[in-house]
Amino acid sequence: MSAYLSAHPAGKVIDFNPQTDRLYHFDFTSTNTELDSATISDTSSFSCWINNKLHTNNCLYGIGGYMEHRTLYARSPLFDAEDEPRRLHLGIDIWAKAGTRVYSPLPGIVHSFNDNNNFGDYGPTIILEHDLEGLKLYSLYGHLSRKSLKGLSIGHPVGKEDQIGWLGIEDENGHWPPHLHLQLMFDMEGMQGDYPGVCRFSEKEKYLKNIPDPQLILKFPKAVNE
Repeated sequence: MSAYLSAHPAGKVIDFNPQTDRLYHFDFTSTNTELDSATISDTSSFSCWINNKLHTNNCLYGIGGYMEHRTLYARSPLFDAEDEPRRLHLGIDIWAKAGTRVYSPLPGIVHSFNDNNNFGDYGPTIILEHDLEGLKLYSLYGHLSRKSLKGLSIGHPVGKEDQIGWLGIEDENGHWPPHLHLQLMFDMEGMQGDYPGVCRFSEKEKYLKNIPDPQLILKFPKAVNE
């Protein structure tokens, strides 16, 4: 994959300009004592907290999350299980305003799509399939707007840097502060329109084999607080 991307650099996922735009790194592990459970559980309060951090640090975008062991998933029973709750985040989150445009960084086709309409879920989701000279790669875009799904069809071709959607508002994106969940997979394991974005910590090694770091495509610079 790295060799292919060296020869065929990926395009943009959002309209990020590394020369002028700043990134804020969000930490959602237990070490972040500033963010309490009451704020996390209330979507409006959580959104205000995110927006305030971006505004205070003069950042258009926030970033973070790949293989991060997060405490915030306690806000939704979707991630609970009797044996071990799901808390390990598998993708990268890009926090930005609702309506922010989302693009395909690589040419490909629409693999599948779905509105995963549960509290704490992806909401509208698009999954693309890419052929990297014989290596299959899938890219997942979660927390989109519902209009992003209109007119889609499986197998529809997508060009590099073609717009595929917009970030959704809280009421349609799974009840999260507006952001993009970007995740890469080598194997969809037969799934359509959905793939786990959070797993049990005990499953980390299994998912590391299937889910590369999206930073291989994004190539974002370091955030202002890293």
